[in-house]
Amino acid sequence: MEDFILIFRKPGADPRELPEAEVKQNIEKWTTWFNGIAAEGRLTDMLIRLDQHCKVLKASGVVTDGPFVEISERLLGVIVVSANSIEEAIETARGCPILRLGGSVEVRPFHHVEVPGANHV
Repeated sequence: MEDFILIFRKPGADPRELPEAEVKQNIEKWTTWFNGIAAEGRLTDMLIRLDQHCKVLKASGVVTDGPFVEISERLLGVIVVSANSIEEAIETARGCPILRLGGSVEVRPFHHVEVPGANHV
């Protein structure tokens, strides 16, 4: 098994701006999807939900408001799943609730890097 990171993106408005009933319904869909992956023993790391407010440090040293004004989609978060291949990881991503909201899931293999002396969470 390999680890794959699933990166969730959604165009448009902040999902927190949705009506409360729709937010609750979406949370239930995400929870069901996460629980299904976890029940298979393939959820390596749980969701890291990213705040939409940030700063971006450019190579020039300039700091701008983020996330990225050049694009119209929002990076919402990530999870790590185990799969036998990228195709299997894509099949897992097909169940992601973000797709029903017009979003996308980037599926990317990655490798853990040990950094001597670093604190690992």
